[in-house]
Amino acid sequence: MIDFVRNVRLWFAPAEVRNDGETPDYRFSLANERTFLAWLRTALALIGGGFAVDQFLPDLPWGWRVGLALALLAAGALCALRAVNHWVRCERAMRRGEDLPVSRFPALLGVVVAGVAVVMVVVVLVGWEA
Repeated sequence: MIDFVRNVRLWFAPAEVRNDGETPDYRFSLANERTFLAWLRTALALIGGGFAVDQFLPDLPWGWRVGLALALLAAGALCALRAVNHWVRCERAMRRGEDLPVSRFPALLGVVVAGVAVVMVVVVLVGWEA
């Protein structure tokens, strides 16, 4: 928990990350940044999907519509936060010459998105009015 709090503090103090270890090959730092941006694009897509479910499926029963929208919005918010945390952790690991950190988050995100997709398939097959 203390390490997580320290990482959150480092989100807003990138100069402090630079003081940790040695500067890695810039290509690795740029690859880390591209990965961060890909996670942000994923987060934006999930957030957009959540709003789309809420706005464009008015005939879907309220509970289903809100549940699916909130699942996508929450996944998007978590994805954005995880992107920043993962970027800091990877940057620090590269500067220290350590192995890159591993995470279960991609698997969790995949399961959530697959779950929402399965629910949407069922809703489409059964119909809106069921």
